[in-house]
Amino acid sequence: MKKLLLAAAVSALATGAAFADTVRMGTEGAYPPYNFINDKGEVDGFERELGDEICKRAALDCTWVINEWDSIIPNLVSGNYDTIIAGMSVTAERDEVIDFTNEYIPASPSGYVGLADSSVDVSKSIIAAQTNTIQAGYVATSGGTLVEFATADETIAAVKNGEADAVLADKDFLAPIVAESNGMLAFVSDDVAIGGGVAMGMRESDTELKAKMNAAIDAMKADGTLNTMLSKWFKENTPQW
Repeated sequence: MKKLLLAAAVSALATGAAFADTVRMGTEGAYPPYNFINDKGEVDGFERELGDEICKRAALDCTWVINEWDSIIPNLVSGNYDTIIAGMSVTAERDEVIDFTNEYIPASPSGYVGLADSSVDVSKSIIAAQTNTIQAGYVATSGGTLVEFATADETIAAVKNGEADAVLADKDFLAPIVAESNGMLAFVSDDVAIGGGVAMGMRESDTELKAKMNAAIDAMKADGTLNTMLSKWFKENTPQW
């Protein structure tokens, strides 16, 4: 089965290999290990490695553009860049505005993190979440009091300084933060399943570009490259293909 998938993906890539378009890859640069800015001021992380490999396989010349999360979809639609590759989960609401490639991370749970010595009833507590995320939407309808922040780092700071009782975010984002907190932070409630897997966002009109990206993603799934990248950046904290 893997051989059949790989052959199909290689064939699809070969069809579009003659193109040499410059594709602007939009990301937030503030959501490690998905994406972040390294000490050299460059985009780094899982999605930088993934995006570069996708562009290589699709024979595309790609550049990277940083954009704040809360305007990342409007600025894709308006043409500031050509893709969103920023830890974005596929949802029906987003799919009404933009299109998505095939998923490159399977659906994974969200988790609540609070102070390790706290007792948190998430249905009655103040919960921090990043603005315009699936987690913010979930908190708004689940009984907790939602406080929103522009960046994921600010949600963590809100828990540490007492502005919020817990933060709800992707568990694979939170797990290394908990591990590195020297016992200050802990998961304080059950995981929740929200949204689908993670994929690249694209304008609905860019069907040819989407096909080339999908072919590269499918080839990376088939030959094991994508699982190798997931293991490198997320360890055991995210599911694999």
